[in-house]
Amino acid sequence: MAHAHKLEIFRGLLKFKSNTQKIWGVLVFLTIVTAVEVALGIIKPHSLTHSYFLGMKLLNWIFITLTLVKAYYIAWDFMHLRDEKSALRRAIVWTPIFLVLYLVFILLFEADYIYNVFKDGFVKWNF
Repeated sequence: MAHAHKLEIFRGLLKFKSNTQKIWGVLVFLTIVTAVEVALGIIKPHSLTHSYFLGMKLLNWIFITLTLVKAYYIAWDFMHLRDEKSALRRAIVWTPIFLVLYLVFILLFEADYIYNVFKDGFVKWNF
């Protein structure tokens, strides 16, 4: 017996009549998020490029967040995670999110250390 997939997105806020309409709806959502990313990359608002949060520009945090939103939504809809049990959904979704946050932490911590070594130490900037 075939399992019917849910034809709604955004937790039921938008409901579609067919899979084709749902695919177009998801495409529009992902296109809007990508357009926001591209627009922010081109415009680079002064307020976002000169304000820092946890050692990194706020604009970079927005890019990381929007990328995670797109990855989550692609997995949620196209990999049909919404139809799986909650334990499997959590294992698939939360693990990469924690790993990305851990990677960001490591990159920020090491970059700050290397910056301070070059700034205060005897090693010269040769690159």
